[in-house]
Amino acid sequence: MSTGAHPDFIISDGLEFVGYHDLEGRPAFKMALWPSGDRWYMYLGHFWHRGWTVLDVTDPANPEFVNWIDGPANTWTLQVQAADGLLVTALEKIGGPFAERAKIWGGNPEADNDEGVLFWSLEDPTTPRLLSHFRTGGNGTHRNYYVGGNRAYLAANMEGYRSNIYVSLDISDPSNPVEVGRWHFPGQWIAGGETPEHDQYLHGPAYVLGDRAYLPYGRAGAVVLDISDERNPKQIGHIDIGSFGSIVGTHSVLPLLERNLAIVTTEAIYEEERDPMNLVFTVDLTDETRPKPIAAFPTPVPPAELGIADFHDLGGKFGPHNIQLPHSLPWMAEVGDHVHITYESGGMWTYDISNPGLPQPLEYFVPSAPAERRGALPKNLETQTEDIVVDSRGYIYLSDKNHGIFILRDRRHSPATEEG
Repeated sequence: MSTGAHPDFIISDGLEFVGYHDLEGRPAFKMALWPSGDRWYMYLGHFWHRGWTVLDVTDPANPEFVNWIDGPANTWTLQVQAADGLLVTALEKIGGPFAERAKIWGGNPEADNDEGVLFWSLEDPTTPRLLSHFRTGGNGTHRNYYVGGNRAYLAANMEGYRSNIYVSLDISDPSNPVEVGRWHFPGQWIAGGETPEHDQYLHGPAYVLGDRAYLPYGRAGAVVLDISDERNPKQIGHIDIGSFGSIVGTHSVLPLLERNLAIVTTEAIYEEERDPMNLVFTVDLTDETRPKPIAAFPTPVPPAELGIADFHDLGGKFGPHNIQLPHSLPWMAEVGDHVHITYESGGMWTYDISNPGLPQPLEYFVPSAPAERRGALPKNLETQTEDIVVDSRGYIYLSDKNHGIFILRDRRHSPATEEG
């Protein structure tokens, strides 16, 4: 099947364009890789379509469509993870904690929706087999965390809570997930009489390393959680982002514990006006009870070829969204000194953090505006680079609200590594 003609783009010398797939006209959001035998499969959640795509990316220059799996109507199927022979897919009320945005995203707030998280067997990686459905009793789940083994960690809107909280599941029997523990930011437990002070919610994923979980907690900032007692997690560190960042607030936390560092991002959301100052910043975790922000990443400056001074001039939204999260999976590239970040209308940028106190832009890839509108956003039809995955072979995968999947290669990485 044809992969579709790729759009034009601007690319820096450190990167090489490899391939493109139009995903049969269904723009993707989150992506998850699963090497199986001698094949590499990618599972994709979608913005404007309810379900999941299976793509074969064994040859990244010629990605092949394998399968489409229908999801429930009027339900976000944005988020996917794959590890240990399981596919984990989130179900969520469209708009999530921002219900007033449901119609903007193509949802019907008056119609029924599904919610929770689905667990699928990848015994046949081309045709996932549904094993179970864990329900939250609320709006469902957003960015969850699963890297194999018998635990999954959810950003879940459980019944009685305002917005998403941290929930751990025992999935030693993936056909029967069982809750182990939960934690919420003070003010979220409405059923318990608490009153929220602001829009605190777990955006997710909870990045879990050992007995610590690192939580991007929306407007409440970032939280370091001690989960050594799984049934009674405790906060041991916190960063308050104050007036910075969008209405979404803290979007991702990437701990780099071998360097006593973390990378923390907020998320851009507005299109027609500037967000409050969005940030990507390095954090010193030497004292985990007092995480210390030490440097902000410079805002990307448009390449001269674009003929603009500011990415905001393109329309759409501009600012940080997803960063490469390797999840300690062997088929994913380690972060090392280079952090890959999507910037919506600004495309994808790589930063050098060899000096964590002075991050520097290193590489960029900026697609041209889509030729065809696939969904309601952005209002001004420009590229909106969303998610990023970097595999252990050095290939970079990018999704977009109205484009298909772009595949690049980092020239600094040898393509000789074939095993995941």
